[in-house]
Amino acid sequence: MTGASTSNGPRRSDPHRTVDAVWKQESATIIGALTRMVHDVGLAEELAQDALVTALEQWPGSGVPENPGAWLTAVAKRRAVDHIRRARRLDEKQHQIAQEQHRHPPDRPEPDRLEPEQDDALRLMFLSCHPVLPTAARVALTLRLVGGLTAGEIARAFLLPETAITRRIAEAKRTLAEARVPFELPEDGAELTERLSSVLEVIYLIFNEGYSATSGDDLLRPGLTLEALRLGRLLAALAPEEPEAHALVALLEIQESRSAARTGPSGEPVRLHEQNRGRWDPLLIRRGFAAMLRARDTQRGRPPGPYLLQAAIAVTHARAATAQDTDWQQIAALYETLEAQLPTAVVRLNRAVALSMAQGPEAGLALMDTLTTDPALRDYHLLPAARGDLLMKLGRYAEARPEFERAAALTHNTAERAFLLGRAAALETAAPQGPTLAEAADAFLAQDTMDPATARSYGQTLRRLRTALGDRRPVSGITADDIAGVFALAWGGAAATTWNRHRSAVRSFAAQASLGDLAAGLERRAETPSRARPIPSELLESLWSRPGLPLREHTLWRLLHESGAPITTVLALDIGDLDLTDRRARTASGWVNWRAATALLLPRLIADRTRGPLFLTDRRPGPARRPDSRDLCPDTGRGRLSYERAEYLFKHTTGPLDPAGEGWTLRRLGTGSHRTQTAFRKRG
Repeated sequence: MTGASTSNGPRRSDPHRTVDAVWKQESATIIGALTRMVHDVGLAEELAQDALVTALEQWPGSGVPENPGAWLTAVAKRRAVDHIRRARRLDEKQHQIAQEQHRHPPDRPEPDRLEPEQDDALRLMFLSCHPVLPTAARVALTLRLVGGLTAGEIARAFLLPETAITRRIAEAKRTLAEARVPFELPEDGAELTERLSSVLEVIYLIFNEGYSATSGDDLLRPGLTLEALRLGRLLAALAPEEPEAHALVALLEIQESRSAARTGPSGEPVRLHEQNRGRWDPLLIRRGFAAMLRARDTQRGRPPGPYLLQAAIAVTHARAATAQDTDWQQIAALYETLEAQLPTAVVRLNRAVALSMAQGPEAGLALMDTLTTDPALRDYHLLPAARGDLLMKLGRYAEARPEFERAAALTHNTAERAFLLGRAAALETAAPQGPTLAEAADAFLAQDTMDPATARSYGQTLRRLRTALGDRRPVSGITADDIAGVFALAWGGAAATTWNRHRSAVRSFAAQASLGDLAAGLERRAETPSRARPIPSELLESLWSRPGLPLREHTLWRLLHESGAPITTVLALDIGDLDLTDRRARTASGWVNWRAATALLLPRLIADRTRGPLFLTDRRPGPARRPDSRDLCPDTGRGRLSYERAEYLFKHTTGPLDPAGEGWTLRRLGTGSHRTQTAFRKRG
């Protein structure tokens, strides 16, 4: 993979473009080799970046070397040796490496890459996809270290702020260092299989985000699909005896072959059976077939893995000259085998679609209807989209239209939402009788007698009902069984207080809209008093004195600790509720009081804002997730900080302080002191 010049002398083409291209090709090998030397992937990346800077300084004048990858590797290794010497940890092995680099200075190409260097690239891939990291961190770190993408490129690909990606990558490196993850390939066969599965999953996730973007205006993000293909081919080259690696490449090659036919003139999605197969890329299909043959050759009598089965499904599609020629019986059988091996809700949904093509829409709909209560598909827009398609084929247009509308409400991709709404509008159905669920919910929340905190709480409940049942559902047709199904799916495992709060909201809504007892199937759950243990004072002091504590989190945590007020009450505070002079805030249920530490922090947090929520999110919400106007800051456009985000940040920050290593819950800030009993006072 080390680049080689076609000329005899140094190249004087654009060195910046050359550096970028070489880095994307060579980053895995360079960082892998450095990680083996310094045992720290973060330091290894810094040393490799130093070599890039050196190249950008020297190559414009001296020309690009014949072997730029070897040049960068040699310079980076010399930097690593210098670092080891400065740290006084240079042992015999590092001396040997330094001597080897002296024999091969950076202006001369190194010998052909040896097997250990290939192993380094593979080790780096396994390291960046280690299961100790959350999935999002694995994706970002793999694209950064193995793919050679900058944080800005990754951020643009996933439509996220660059600071968020930078933070995610930094946290991933820190997690790997703290967990002391070794830079070694697993020796145990079972562990190797498990770790390989993680690597394959990350590459497939990257591809799928490019193949069908979860958010943004466009359906496709070609940069991500091509990067996933490159990573897949690299993995297959580094692990030539792993059939699942070749199978994943086969799957990606064939799926990518359809990219030109997957969108119409305006960027709208084109479904598989409607695509112009003449626009499918024959070269990618041939490459996919070749990878499939390699996968089968290396399988050697072992049962097929999940990627090989999915690749076989893709091959079956690719072999059909027309949509009508597709062997749906074979595809349905492959999905049945895949489901036995990978019994996920998404696989079962795909099997239902295949079954509808093989045996008719009734058969597919019967299987699909068993998935409507599966929590894994609660907010998965492709389930109502697929149900709408089958209902339409059965002529049940009045049922199909709200399914398409619900699918459109669930997707965050603009092109897909427009496509689904177009399908809904194309169905000629009578207008619903009486008010819809959306209209009734809006009227209920607009009552003047409801205070803002109650409206926010009830709004959360009704948003979930609208998402689950559809905005256009006639409210008169909603039954207690429908509500019970939503509760079982959304809050079946919730705490008693959460369950009872949502139950109370439904009862109030049903009473106001004269709908009868929609909560008839919902038993009130017994609530047990909180038994949260207080945080020891010495650990609290460690938390308050922690360097770099963000102002928002510091203020929130101090306020909770000093007031003893419920978390939801504090998060619901608006700037207009505050009386900074008397150190208190007015709420619907009482006064929130605080002491000196909070009093010092609050003016800094508020700054020059005069209205809106006190605690704000980090960024503005997207169009698809725009909250109620009462939860938006009119000055900054940012939304109110959610309970879930606040809880996550506290647990994540306090993990290193917690002797159990799990992090604490916010409830523990308000317990264990007299403040809990005195600071949150009822208004008399």
